[in-house]
Amino acid sequence: MTTRISARPLTVSDNPNDVQPSPNFAKPLRCWLQCGESVVESETKTDTEKQKKMAIPTTRTKESAEIRIDTAKCTGCGKCVSVCKDYSLVIENRKVKVNSNPIFGCIACGHCMAVCPSEAITIYGRTLSPDDMFDLPADENTADYNQLLALLQRRRSIREFTDRQVAPEIIEKILEAAKTSPMGLPPSDVNVLIFDTKAKNRKFAEDFCAYLTGMKWLVSGWFLTLMRPFWGKTTDELFRKFVCPAFDIYIGEMDKGVNMLTYDAPLAIYFYGSPYVDPADPIVVATTAMHAAEALGLGTCMLGAIHPLIQYGGKAKKFRTKYGIKYKSQEGIFVIFGYPAVKYRKGLKRTFASITTANE
Repeated sequence: MTTRISARPLTVSDNPNDVQPSPNFAKPLRCWLQCGESVVESETKTDTEKQKKMAIPTTRTKESAEIRIDTAKCTGCGKCVSVCKDYSLVIENRKVKVNSNPIFGCIACGHCMAVCPSEAITIYGRTLSPDDMFDLPADENTADYNQLLALLQRRRSIREFTDRQVAPEIIEKILEAAKTSPMGLPPSDVNVLIFDTKAKNRKFAEDFCAYLTGMKWLVSGWFLTLMRPFWGKTTDELFRKFVCPAFDIYIGEMDKGVNMLTYDAPLAIYFYGSPYVDPADPIVVATTAMHAAEALGLGTCMLGAIHPLIQYGGKAKKFRTKYGIKYKSQEGIFVIFGYPAVKYRKGLKRTFASITTANE
């Protein structure tokens, strides 16, 4: 079981499962809608200049991608237009052309380039180029439902590992699979920090527990009593029944030489975002990595308690800087990997809190 603490500030919802949007698009979008009709494009501007007028920023790029069209190859089939939800493309005179008034500008999702049957469209920018294209695997090489379900059912959270090291080529395969994860907005703003030995993992755990020792006021009785009216019943229960015991276990056991934080796994990877990232992205990437590792014979476990405790305050910033963690972010998660020291005989059926079908 993975227990996750929200990394939001203290003004949180009473529902711990609420996920608030990371970037607030409401205000800039409202301004754009109010001002858009008064903006007159100069006829002398190039198509490229027009494409870049409404770039959506990430930490990796601030400009829209450039769409290039080879009209000699274009058959006017319209497939690219149908898959572009930015309205960056239109059909005129039986040929596709770049729309001078898209919603945001090309975000480099690559759909148009990937769907074009005549290879008439290429995208450049936002870290994407035609060199990133590859042929999709044949249908017979993909897992069917039963094979996928078997992989998912076999996975259990593993915290006991052999001393066998995870080879660099295995780590690379895990990351290659994780890169295929869907994202809120390309290019991905997920960052990855790798602890590729047991010793590195152990040192991080020791430093984190030392860091927690200096933050014990966060779980003191006076602080919890003070904050109860502000953060509500649910958060108060979460702190008293999980966070407080977790502090005691992590620090107390580490004082005895026992790592109950990252379990001395031979590999740990921290997936985290940026101020621009969709909050779900790091979790989706971590999940894909976890399933890839299972397919490679590794055991895995998600660790949700570390990320939220290194987000806010001067000490947290120093801790992030020490480990090269580039940004504080709303969501992030650690995953530990290794060859299991135990083998489970049975699986367990799980359930959702609720399943509701919307009425018409």
